[in-house]
Amino acid sequence: MTPVTSFAGKTVALFGLGGSGLATARALVAGGARVVCWDDSAMALDKARGLGLEVQDLGTANWSWFASFVLTPGVPLTHPRPHWTVEKAKAAGVEIIGDIELFCRERAKLAPHAPFIAITGTNGKSTTTALTAHILRTAGKDVQLGGNIGTAILALEPPSSERIHVIEVSSFQIDLAPSLAPTIGVLLNLTPDHLDRHGTMENYAAVKERLVANASIAALSVDDAWCRAIADRLQSRSHHVTRFSGEVAEGFHTVGTRILEGGNSWTGAIWLADVAGIASLRGQHNAQNAIAATSAVRMLHHGLKRELYRAALESWAERKGGGGKLAEVLDRDKAIVEEVFGDLVAKNNPDAWLVRIDMIQHGLSTFPGLPHRMEEVGRNGRVLFINDSKATNADAAEKALLSFRNIFWIAGGKAKEGGIEPLKPLFNRIDKAYLIGAATEEFAGTLGSDVPFERGGTLDVAVAHAAEDAMRSTAPEPIVLLSPACASYDQFPSFEVRGDRFRELVRGLPGVTPTGAAR
Repeated sequence: MTPVTSFAGKTVALFGLGGSGLATARALVAGGARVVCWDDSAMALDKARGLGLEVQDLGTANWSWFASFVLTPGVPLTHPRPHWTVEKAKAAGVEIIGDIELFCRERAKLAPHAPFIAITGTNGKSTTTALTAHILRTAGKDVQLGGNIGTAILALEPPSSERIHVIEVSSFQIDLAPSLAPTIGVLLNLTPDHLDRHGTMENYAAVKERLVANASIAALSVDDAWCRAIADRLQSRSHHVTRFSGEVAEGFHTVGTRILEGGNSWTGAIWLADVAGIASLRGQHNAQNAIAATSAVRMLHHGLKRELYRAALESWAERKGGGGKLAEVLDRDKAIVEEVFGDLVAKNNPDAWLVRIDMIQHGLSTFPGLPHRMEEVGRNGRVLFINDSKATNADAAEKALLSFRNIFWIAGGKAKEGGIEPLKPLFNRIDKAYLIGAATEEFAGTLGSDVPFERGGTLDVAVAHAAEDAMRSTAPEPIVLLSPACASYDQFPSFEVRGDRFRELVRGLPGVTPTGAAR
């Protein structure tokens, strides 16, 4: 746990008592704060009481008591309309923040130069975050992994100069973290998502931009127009920007399955790694995730040095009584600033975070992958079964369809805006589709006569029929692929439950041998 000491002796209101909310409340209490908790769920309130937390209806509370209001990220801040607690906090002039912000304040207080990688984007966040942490762990580093993936950030160990936090951050969390300033900020991609919560694509992109704008080094994919515009805008402001993509003149890029740094194609480039044959990183989208993770690891010690140099400038400027802008301080007292910087480097040792190239390859090669993301779950002879339940929109499903041919595709659920219309160019990769859930008729209309399909209705029926048809196929490697391009909520409480059920059904089929990490 990271006790939050910045509110010691103060009273904090907190709404939302799920996993991250409970972790936040306990961290605040451990740091000496009084925390007044509330939730719309009676079950959540009972659980909080059972943990010894103070529960009080924030609808009737006196908001003048509160030094701050901590909101869990699942609760609307602005759209479609602010939650009633948000309106009460604003009316009382109480700041509204989240758990990421509390972590950032503790980092600034305890260990301002502790290494910190924050990763965001529309798709690929979890895989890239887990892969980055895995590379660093296999290189012998003390890594704390969490945030929007797995463990709540305040349930992790506290920041220190000898420990790195690798954190997945959602747009909702960024919205509640005004002082978020990681060592390395990674932006993977931007496509329309969560517009019900942000109003417009412009608002959504602006929130994501804040993560990289305040990082010591901004690492951005430049494969989409939104990210390219952000990279150009940051660079025009003299921000340190590292680009990564399938093809860039500088930065990190691929030639085939190989990841290179710098140069153009092979000219002047450093060959870092090769993802060929790594099952957990199959597909071009996972090659991009690997580039992103590699760039974050490679740039880490540079980012730490930039943080330390800025700290040296600010320290000397403060000692001189705020004598002008930082650039003027550097011009006037460069030798002294360099001496202060040298002392900070000696104390914090940023070069300890250098990772050898062979360790990057080792980390990539041993990455087990994440459940529900292009996860191999079983094989029956030539037939391979893939669980991609995390593909809750067409953009995510596209990545899976691009990775295979002779696909027996299980799709459907609660459809997102636009449905599977963007996937039409990939229909020639699909041998047959098996439609489930509320999107069945919409998807049937889109498939039309282009792809043979059946209305399976349920996942159980779809898996059984897809497996039978795939076994009869004469293709070299038929693929039974769950990549729904839909949310799960019409039939399952989450994509995880949907993916777990798929895995269970597949492994219950006659002749199937479990494969992948979770055997």
